[in-house]
Amino acid sequence: MTLPTPDEETLDRRSLHARIAADLRDEIMSGDLAPGAKLPSTIHLKARFDASSATVQKALQLLKDERLVVGRAGAAVTVRENRQRTIRPAGSLASAPAGGSYPWLTHAAQHGTTAHSTLLEVGEAAPPADVAAVLGLQSGESALLRRQLLHIDGEPAELVSSYYPLAIVHGTPLAEDRKIKGGAPTLLTRIGYPPRLSVDRVAARVPTQEQCRTLRLPGDLPVLRTLRTVFSDGERPVEATVMVKAGHLYELRYEFTPEA
Repeated sequence: MTLPTPDEETLDRRSLHARIAADLRDEIMSGDLAPGAKLPSTIHLKARFDASSATVQKALQLLKDERLVVGRAGAAVTVRENRQRTIRPAGSLASAPAGGSYPWLTHAAQHGTTAHSTLLEVGEAAPPADVAAVLGLQSGESALLRRQLLHIDGEPAELVSSYYPLAIVHGTPLAEDRKIKGGAPTLLTRIGYPPRLSVDRVAARVPTQEQCRTLRLPGDLPVLRTLRTVFSDGERPVEATVMVKAGHLYELRYEFTPEA
């Protein structure tokens, strides 16, 4: 490894232990350090990064707090088996089959994990400005908010806030404080607004205080924020959902076919 010159070091204002953690994190997330693999020894990391034992241990503690590695003092530190999960956003658009579980729950089970959702809130609320814009709402106009927290293997995984125009969901089960049988796509279809097109806008952001608390995020690592707009017939927006997940634990997989 070629160490940076002093001038190059000034471009990265993070502490040395944060920089060490960043390099190891990248190797974990890219697969160079595979699930179950042992991290290099403290002696090796000290030589590689020209760092003290205390600095290396602080870097490893960051990775432990981020749920990327496991281990204890004096023992080998290894990469967690589920150090990063791949999410297929299109999978959450499908309705649940009659009497069956939601597709995302089925997908989790197929990959050896357990998953469930907790409904946190249902009620009228003023949406964020970008949500109001995609729903075509006037300034100060409220929408129906359904907020839930998704858990995987007992850990908080994603904070989901779905907004619906009041004109189309008032008096429907979507406005009730309970889970929707078959999911929102099934109900929207039943009330005459079948989902026809979904558009995702994905951004990396510094987490808010609420997101840090709810998702139990360490430090200031970015979150992935997806704003999904669902359109029905006539390109009418019928749902806007904000999905927030830890950026270092999840990646999004999109599949495309070449346009003619």
